[in-house]
Amino acid sequence: MSLTKLLVPTYTHMLQSLAGWLKKAQAQLPATDAEALLSARLAPDMFPLSTQVRFVCVQAQEAIYRLQGAAFPVSLSDLVEEGRNGGERPGSFSDAQVRIDETLALLDGLADDALDGDPERAVAHELPSGMIFDLTAEQYARDWALCQFFFHLMTAYAIMRSENIALGKADYVPHMFAYLRPGTIPED
Repeated sequence: MSLTKLLVPTYTHMLQSLAGWLKKAQAQLPATDAEALLSARLAPDMFPLSTQVRFVCVQAQEAIYRLQGAAFPVSLSDLVEEGRNGGERPGSFSDAQVRIDETLALLDGLADDALDGDPERAVAHELPSGMIFDLTAEQYARDWALCQFFFHLMTAYAIMRSENIALGKADYVPHMFAYLRPGTIPED
């Protein structure tokens, strides 16, 4: 399977799910509580929901640029900083939806083979701490890009669930209903 065919649909489906979770949260809470939700955390040493949403977008965008061998745009650096400062400046639900929409637009604009160079090409991934991981493109996609994306996605989901937002499995994978065999939905 090509990296484009793996990553782009996965990121797209799950970003659309995240957007849906935020809409459900907003609909379930009074306006003041909805905005406070963006500051909620699972643990004191973890980033808040607002940062998790931004970092989901960061992970998808970083993978796109890194796997194309392209320099990161200033907008990506700005998004990282926005995320790091999410505890002090969580923004709004509208801001979160804009970040998701920007990332979805980037994914939508990719060619069908945009990430499909040599899967064995070297990818050096440097962390802010100075650690550097030497990976192939395939290893980077499988062992870093997807893992980090899902870490922040699931942390966002867990924060919302811990704050009593009514979300379930169907909210997590709504894209799966496109594959549902007719007549197999159980009746209550």
